[in-house]
Amino acid sequence: MPGVREPDGRLDPGTALAGVPHLADQSGPIAGRLARLGELAGWPESVAALSGVADAAAAQARVLDLVDAATLRYLSYGYGSPVLLVHTATAPNAVLHVLPMLPSEMWAPSLGAVWAASAAITAGYAPAAARDVRTPAPASPQDVVEQAVAHGDEHVIKFTDTAVEVYERTGNPDALAAAAHARELIR
Repeated sequence: MPGVREPDGRLDPGTALAGVPHLADQSGPIAGRLARLGELAGWPESVAALSGVADAAAAQARVLDLVDAATLRYLSYGYGSPVLLVHTATAPNAVLHVLPMLPSEMWAPSLGAVWAASAAITAGYAPAAARDVRTPAPASPQDVVEQAVAHGDEHVIKFTDTAVEVYERTGNPDALAAAAHARELIR
């Protein structure tokens, strides 16, 4: 991707995601959208704005925060591109699960790579404006998982898996609501 810089700013993932500029023309395949990022005003600065990390433990914590922020953000922005935007949360969640298998010196670069990917998908597919969504949270993580499995779409299932982990980590019912919203949006 053009214009990608190592995170060395001061922003937490939620604030950094909110600051990612959006392509005015969100059409065409992903390769074309990614290629246009180099022409997007503010793109390199927005990627660099995420707070940098000093060590492997901080990188892991930042990936966790990115998963949480992207999952909760889906509730208001997922309508823009329901399938593609699940990856802003599921890609960092996959990296999170792989980190323990990697040498610790690869953890910070892994954060940088997955942050750039989440930011790029946000720039290329997220709408500029949030929608106030009132999708009720399912009664329990088990309910949301059963509903996702019954739905059958792999994006709904993997996003639900991510959202349940966020809920179990944070206790925020909006994570379960985001999973239910993905199930509603993805047909």
